[in-house]
Amino acid sequence: MTEKAKILVVDDEETLCEVMKFNLEREGYDVAVAHEAESVLAMDLSDVSLILLDIMMGEISGKQLATILRQRGYTADIPIIFCTARDTDDDMVQGLELGADDYITKPYSIKNVLARVKSVLRRTGLRHAGEAPAEDLLSYRDLVLSLQSKKCTVAGVELKMPRKEFEILALLMENPGRVYSREDILKAIWPEEVVVVDRVIDVNITRLRSKLGEYGRNIVTKPGYGYVFTH
Repeated sequence: MTEKAKILVVDDEETLCEVMKFNLEREGYDVAVAHEAESVLAMDLSDVSLILLDIMMGEISGKQLATILRQRGYTADIPIIFCTARDTDDDMVQGLELGADDYITKPYSIKNVLARVKSVLRRTGLRHAGEAPAEDLLSYRDLVLSLQSKKCTVAGVELKMPRKEFEILALLMENPGRVYSREDILKAIWPEEVVVVDRVIDVNITRLRSKLGEYGRNIVTKPGYGYVFTH
């Protein structure tokens, strides 16, 4: 690791935080700890590479904190892994819909957490290593996606969308006419270690269509096969 990735552990269980901090630092990461969401909101997070976030905390829950971070400009793209005792499919779907990059249920092994952290950082490594990728645009008429700045615009007006929605749209627009099954999209957008139900894909597609206005019609459902972006 040429540059230490900084990981922020947010959990109201102090003992758990210390265990996580010890093991993450052994792996070579720079680690900070917070025990409540309010502390995180007061921090400078500009150098944070990833957040390990508990859901059930004090006055501001982990989900509420994630929502706030996703709405703030400079924290919107910080990868988040939820670590929580809430393990139903609905909880997982809601967490991933908030833009989380992974979802780990308690009790969990440190080995599993370290593997998930490594996987997420590997997928987001260019941004955190300071390597700026070349500007790359995907466009159809006046629908434009910037793969460098992670922005989607229609007629020059930026559309706000969580990372996963952006990545799904980029995947479909990169290969117009190709039909992607739900399994194809899951493998491309979520790491192999994450168990994600198909409903997450459908929810994201529905939201994309709503945000894209007339271009929402270009995302076509092929019953029994999947989704395709058509020109």
